[in-house]
Amino acid sequence: TGVIDEVSKALADVIGTNELGGSLTLLGASAVLSGVVDNIPYVATMAPITSDLVHNMGGGGGHVMWWALALGADLGGNATAIGASANVVVLGIAERNRQPITFWQFTKYGLIVTAVTVTVSLGYVWLRYFALG
Repeated sequence: TGVIDEVSKALADVIGTNELGGSLTLLGASAVLSGVVDNIPYVATMAPITSDLVHNMGGGGGHVMWWALALGADLGGNATAIGASANVVVLGIAERNRQPITFWQFTKYGLIVTAVTVTVSLGYVWLRYFALG
């Protein structure tokens, strides 16, 4: 339908060649969205957008934007029970073993874990790609 292309163009216009702002925004937004949308379809949708952003910045396969997408989508999936398929499996196993975990119990701890790991990842990306070059 062309939606991905339009989103990609809009993001490219906003981010331009600002690798620091773009990568930190992508990491943070990916973490938030992966808590709500399963991380596999999220990454499948974001891969062509990230590819366009990297291309516009003149980068290649190891570009910081790819790492931002991977870290954000992976770690953000820990925020809620629906953020990753493995979380749903864990809830099923807990239920089967008579130790049910509610969605909100999972989210209460998941948000803390996600906030800490995403914050560490933001620091890592900044340090690795921008402070130390």
